[in-house]
Amino acid sequence: MEGIDFPSMHSRPELFEFEGIPMVHYFTDNWENVRNFKARPDDILIATYPKAGTTWVSYMLDLLYFGNTAPERQTSLPIYMRVPFLESAFPVIPTGVELADNLPTTPRLIKTHLPVQLVPKSFWEQNCRVVYIARNAKDIAVSYFHFDRMNMGQPEPGDWSTFLKNYMDGKSLYGPWYDHVCGYWEKKKTYSNIHYMLFEDMVEDTGREVERLCSFLGLSTPSEEKERIVKSVHFDSMKQNNMTNYSDVKALDFKISPFMRKGKVGDWKNHFTVAQNEQFDELYKQKMKNTTLQFRTEV
Repeated sequence: MEGIDFPSMHSRPELFEFEGIPMVHYFTDNWENVRNFKARPDDILIATYPKAGTTWVSYMLDLLYFGNTAPERQTSLPIYMRVPFLESAFPVIPTGVELADNLPTTPRLIKTHLPVQLVPKSFWEQNCRVVYIARNAKDIAVSYFHFDRMNMGQPEPGDWSTFLKNYMDGKSLYGPWYDHVCGYWEKKKTYSNIHYMLFEDMVEDTGREVERLCSFLGLSTPSEEKERIVKSVHFDSMKQNNMTNYSDVKALDFKISPFMRKGKVGDWKNHFTVAQNEQFDELYKQKMKNTTLQFRTEV
């Protein structure tokens, strides 16, 4: 399988407003098919704001379900083929919808960064299980900045202070972080089949979070199997694993920054100035004042 490439590596996509949120054409070009996607009752949707641990949890789920039954997948198919990115429409590889429609596995694991209001209706109608991963806003900002620097499929981020201002203004791809994390948190009140995970909890105790995931999914995975999974999904293991580190994706420039950079909690302290941090905290208080959702910015 050839890695994802883009026809012109030099022209990055521009952001535009789509259904009320900033998007790029790679995630809207196939919109009719995304909107009308036919979910199945046993599908599992992995939903996140970008850079919140999507690949981490995708791999966790893939190992829980198929680590033993289809070991050849683990060594021959990159994670983005095993867990299709629903709204993606990149040149060279099939769209996310086509990949999902053709998945041979049951359940199908499908990932999305769409905010809750844009998730295809069939997922809710079929009562699919949704695993949502949220990460604190400051670490997301840093991770997203470095990702945009190295990813030719994303808009040009500019320098750190430009990027941070846009991010705080909700002018990042997929819109405001606040709306995204709170949207799925609110959805939990009316839709019980959401398992809401926090990146910081996963860093603190991966084993415990794998346990919780198993209980949500109704899996009785043997404890030695769970221990093996915890080792496999350790950041350093995944960074070395060519099936999970995106090293074959030509649109990503690893000379600028690796796809899997640090996977830590608290790296924001190396980027935010005192003034930026004060401004951020001020805005954060205002944006998060009506939610019970709480985050840690260190572990």
